Amino acid sequence: MDKNELKRQMDFLIEIDKLKTVLRRAYISDSSRRENSAEHSWHMAMAAMVLAEHSPERVDVNRVVKMVLVHDIVEIDAGDIAIYLRQSDPTVADRERQAAKRIFGLLPPEQGREFLALHGEFEEQKTPEARLARALDRLLPVTLNYVTHGKTWKDLGVTYEQVWEVNHQAMEAFPQLWEYALSLINESVEKGYLPRRAA
Repeated sequence: MDKNELKRQMDFLIEIDKLKTVLRRAYISDSSRRENSAEHSWHMAMAAMVLAEHSPERVDVNRVVKMVLVHDIVEIDAGDIAIYLRQSDPTVADRERQAAKRIFGLLPPEQGREFLALHGEFEEQKTPEARLARALDRLLPVTLNYVTHGKTWKDLGVTYEQVWEVNHQAMEAFPQLWEYALSLINESVEKGYLPRRAA
């Protein structure tokens, strides 16, 4: 490795420090503040290590960890858009693709291609690793909403039907994770954290 490659790697690491400044909609478990995207990525990496055994398909845990650490880096440029609001902004996917090219392009070419491929794999959802990463990306916000008494759901005016639809799609292939998430969702309705859509 030459000095130029090291410089590119360090420039990338300095750039991704900005992920700490991207606030997500979710609150941390004590409800004191919103989490940032870097914290979310760390939490997902830990979840991958802890929960991978609940995947009915064999997964490469190391690849899942890499994917969850990479997948939200694009939010440095594109911002964090809550899953319940993504449909109202058709430009999100394009902004995220452009961000991925720019940010991963800071790295030496081989590493940049690897990170871009990991990001693309997460978005395409064609591998067991990508599907587990997506399921974890849905499970953690449900869990945080439950322990904060639906704080984010209330902020966004989200209903049970929206939460069920978004999370069922991502987690149905993971029966144990989905059963757990669904128990939290249903209990949230019972406790008044999450309203049902008006008839």
